[in-house]
This record gives sequence, structure tokens and C-alpha cells, in this order.
Amino acid sequence: MQAPSELPENQTTRRERARRTPAHPGRDTGWPPLSRRHAGLLALTCLGYLLVVAGVLLDTALVDLDWSLRLLRPYERWPGLRPLLDNWVVAGQRGPSAIAAFAWLGWRAHRLRRLRPLLVMGAALLLLNVTVGAVKIVTGRLGPHYAHYVGSPELFSGGTIFPSGHTANAVVTWGVLAYLAVRWRRTGAALAAATACSVGLTTVYLGTHWVSDVLAGWTAGLLVLLALPLLEPLVTAAEQRVAARRAHRAAPAVIPPRSVPRPRREPRG
Repeated sequence: MQAPSELPENQTTRRERARRTPAHPGRDTGWPPLSRRHAGLLALTCLGYLLVVAGVLLDTALVDLDWSLRLLRPYERWPGLRPLLDNWVVAGQRGPSAIAAFAWLGWRAHRLRRLRPLLVMGAALLLLNVTVGAVKIVTGRLGPHYAHYVGSPELFSGGTIFPSGHTANAVVTWGVLAYLAVRWRRTGAALAAATACSVGLTTVYLGTHWVSDVLAGWTAGLLVLLALPLLEPLVTAAEQRVAARRAHRAAPAVIPPRSVPRPRREPRG
């Protein structure tokens, strides 16, 4: 018989094995587990995104807020800021920001001899374009400069303004740089957040986006950043495939030895 003092240890060992053993032993998902804090933040951001979309689709007070700032015309009240902000909003434009980010990450990839920085940025931008682009096409919202009726949400009119692409792109592009940073990650995250916030507010000042567009752009971009850890297995698999192809191409070709014919034996006698 086992001593009574050994029973708790055996029970603890069994519990630990039960926790580590997957529910389906033959099925390995490969997805990294998320912490409770991360999962909770992801759920709250998704809820916020859905509330903004529902607020616009249902023509709630959020649309009234859009029109109150539209009629305020901040670009006419403070025209001195416009030349500066016209240049600053380029930080959220897809082309220039992507070129700058990929140039930096290309140098990092060359220095580290890894493709992970480029693959992470590519995956994040692809996910952003698919998700935000789908909502833009479905809602078809017009921007403030092209609105027809005061108080209308201007939906299903062939526009592509909701969510704000400038805002979401600023969140993802500069947020991914902070995500990939080895040192000064907190500083990079603070700078990325400040850039994304200022770009979104700049579009409201210029009258190119509604406030709800910016709110949806912030939450849509943040959802992509929070989903990046779930994309890491795909990035790793793609990096391994590229490395295997490079190794296969760099391997010297093996030339099979030429077969030497056997000498004929002369008949005896």
C-alpha cells in the first residue's frame, strides 16, 4: 500500500497530466494560447467595433455626432493648421506608410537573416485589407464632402469611406513595427498609438471622414494587431518553406556515377 503522504502528490500529478493532455489527442491545432487579458481585450475591441457599425447602420446618435462636427467645418475655423495636417495625414496613407515600413523591415530581415519581419507585416496588411475592404463595400458610405442629406448616414450609396482606411492603416502599420521591436517596445507602442490617434483626428479636421469612420478604423486596426499572435504559426510555416526552397536551390547537384561496362570474357579453348 502507498503511504498517505504520497496520495496528494499523485493526485496533483494526475491533474497536471489531465491539463496538459488535449481533448482530442489526434488533433493538434498549432495555435498559440492567448492569455485571459489578451482574450478579454480582443473580445472588448470586437464588441466596440460591432457597436460602432451598429450605431451607423441603425442611424443612432452617433450619426448626429457625425453631422454636428461636419457642420462645424473645423478646416474653415482653423485654416492655419491645414497645410501641416495635409502632409501629416500621409502617415496613414497606405502607399507611403507601407513603403517606409517595408524598407525598415527589409533591412531588419537582412540583418537577422530571417523573413519573419516582412511576413508578419504582409500578413497584417492582408488581413486588414480583407476585413476593412469588405465592410467598405457592404456599407457603401459616402464621405462628408459628398453627403446629400443633413442627418443621413449616407449608406449604400457607392462610397468606400467606412471604416476609415487611413486610420486603420496607421494603427496596423506603425503598430506592427512596435510589435516586432526588440528594444524600446513600449516607446514604440506609445508612438504608434499617438500617430494613429492623430491621423484619425486629422481626417475629421479635413472633413474627409466622419467621426464614426475614425472610431471604426481604430477598432478595426486594433483587432488586426490583437490577432497577430494567432497568425504566428502561419508565418513560421511560410518562413520554413521559403528557407527549405532556398536550401534546396543552394545544394550542389549530385551527378550519378557513370556506369562502366564490364569487360567481356574471352572464350576458353
